[in-house]
Amino acid sequence: MDCQIDFVVTWVNGQDPKWQRQKANYSPGTDMDDNICRYREWELFYYWFRGVERFAPWVRTVHLVTEGHLPDWLDTSCEKLRIVTHEDIIPEQYLPIFNSNAIEMWLHKIEGLSEHFVYFNDDMFLMRPTRPEDFFYHGKPCDMLAFQPVIANPKAPVMSHLYLNNILVLCKYFNKRENVRRHLRNYFHIGMPPLYFFYNLIELAFPHYTGLYTVHGPSPFCKATFEELWRLERPVLERCSANRFRSETDVTQYLFREWQKLAGNFCPRNIKKLCGYYEIGRDSTALLQAIRHPKKKILCLNDVLSDSTDVERLKIELYHGFESILSEKSIYEK
Repeated sequence: MDCQIDFVVTWVNGQDPKWQRQKANYSPGTDMDDNICRYREWELFYYWFRGVERFAPWVRTVHLVTEGHLPDWLDTSCEKLRIVTHEDIIPEQYLPIFNSNAIEMWLHKIEGLSEHFVYFNDDMFLMRPTRPEDFFYHGKPCDMLAFQPVIANPKAPVMSHLYLNNILVLCKYFNKRENVRRHLRNYFHIGMPPLYFFYNLIELAFPHYTGLYTVHGPSPFCKATFEELWRLERPVLERCSANRFRSETDVTQYLFREWQKLAGNFCPRNIKKLCGYYEIGRDSTALLQAIRHPKKKILCLNDVLSDSTDVERLKIELYHGFESILSEKSIYEK
């Protein structure tokens, strides 16, 4: 391992009565996203820690970022665990906050955070043995640079705005065709998925950025990237921080991730081989198969249910699925 690597994971217990009362004091606007799936608790978080211990024993420190509440089963005395509250990293004027995009703007403020860290949502599970080189190689984040147009999605209109907001910031600093010429091998590297190879080829016909492929999986970051963007785009990041709920004026953590790639500060890899993406829906057959017999090192379970129908049934099914491979307690548990 050529650099020390930390993991950062954000977590919220949407069933916490105190948190619910606090959230009820604020009303999201019509341009905001307050869907129940943003806060739903699937009671699977201890499997995240079990996966880390079993499949990434090389990690230096795990930083758990939370509003303040903690799982009952968490052993806060674990030497490899650091608890980080929102007030530890986010200025008081922005608190309380229920917007994951805004919280992610401040990750670099975590005390003692390594220069090289991997950011996880709590729905991204390690399923097979990983190496530091899966995330960083010679100090550079391992990632994939590919074009993908921003889609006007009426089912998730706020997300469409977020992707466009990111690219509007990036295009202030990076000229598309010039960037391709300068970093040609980053756009067309050996091993890249054929689909994205052709995406990149076709996109050369358009002079301006139409969007970039965002990997729904753990994000390898250099802390210096956050510091640079805060220096250059403080008003944009402060505006996002002021939105208590997800808003169409937000930017996201992908702004920092894409900045690293366009700046050439990354090692090209086929990330599709590393991470599998599944949606938690009413039919969990394929998802359970992927959990019990994982083919990829990382599995992302994205909650897209718009109501609570079948949630309890799905919780039981997911519990049994994870128990089949991660039944032993980790050092992070009491």
